[in-house]
Amino acid sequence: MRLMVSGGGTGGHIYPALALIERLKQLEPTTEILYVGTHRGLEDKIVPAANIDFKIIKIQGFKRSLSLDNIKTVYLFLKSIRDAKKMVRDFKPDVVLGTGGYVSGAVLYAAAKMHVPTVIHEQNSVVGVTNKFLSRFVNEIGISFEAARDQFPIENVTMTGNPRAQQVANSTSNFNWDEIGLDNQKPTMMIFGGSQGAPKINTSVVEAIPEFNKRDYQVVFATGQKRYDLVQHQLQHVSVNSNIVISPYISNMPEMLPKVDVIVGRAGATSIAEITALGIPSILIPSPYVTANHQFKNAQALVDQNAAEMITEDQLTGQTLVKAADKLMQNEATRSQMAIAAKNMGIDDAADRLIKLLKKAQQDVK
Repeated sequence: MRLMVSGGGTGGHIYPALALIERLKQLEPTTEILYVGTHRGLEDKIVPAANIDFKIIKIQGFKRSLSLDNIKTVYLFLKSIRDAKKMVRDFKPDVVLGTGGYVSGAVLYAAAKMHVPTVIHEQNSVVGVTNKFLSRFVNEIGISFEAARDQFPIENVTMTGNPRAQQVANSTSNFNWDEIGLDNQKPTMMIFGGSQGAPKINTSVVEAIPEFNKRDYQVVFATGQKRYDLVQHQLQHVSVNSNIVISPYISNMPEMLPKVDVIVGRAGATSIAEITALGIPSILIPSPYVTANHQFKNAQALVDQNAAEMITEDQLTGQTLVKAADKLMQNEATRSQMAIAAKNMGIDDAADRLIKLLKKAQQDVK
């Protein structure tokens, strides 16, 4: 298969694509891949580092307010379509997959107009602007949350799940907590707010540490690279006991996750896919700074199935965090029930389902 992939801006668009590519190459080693992104998004570093052929299109998003910059945006969008059509002609893909972000809008639109089979994948419970636009032109649509189905104006929508889930579910880990100075016999909670950290989460953890010091469970707290020094400054007069490990970033997250008893963090699409794939009880703190409040709706989908607890950011304090943590960390039966509920929401063959959808799109065009 010759597959062109486009998705960019955030890890939520990129990592599912990389998981799909990894699985496709396992099944069909002769597969040829071309990834199209922008120089602005994370894909500019992540995709080449994965040894995947990568090309750049220059594009930007519309400003929500009236702005002369939107004139430039229209110009770049039209130019990006022309550039994308040339890439399609040169690469000659059998099918083109879009995983979200402005760049995928230009690439998938161009491919569809050239009658090349096209598929989009929506990772969130709230459909993004780009995928809504593309849904009128593509052959097939894959979704990760059932709530997204009715937001598309057409019927060719298939529940595939998030390919990242299958990648995580199939991973193995030999990690032990004693590698970072913790006890392998004690339940362990991991707290993180993403690679950059989240100020409100960090502040609440700092407030909670005097209580966590007293608990018989363990805490691994990742502050985010940019915010580690600030957290350390805030803790300069606070003792941190040996049951707590604080680091700026967790580089070996895939190895650690299977060993985690409870995870505390945001409710982005990739996080949800990992949590449900592994069946990890969670305390979700959705970011209020995302489009259409989609993280709240992602989290609510798990809460509705008793697969997670949720604390909204306006309710988050050291006290509410400790209360939620104690509810799970001090009750193994509650954790077990929540783990089962989370695992039941996961789709272990998500990448395989999306690959089938790519092949179906090829048949649609024939």
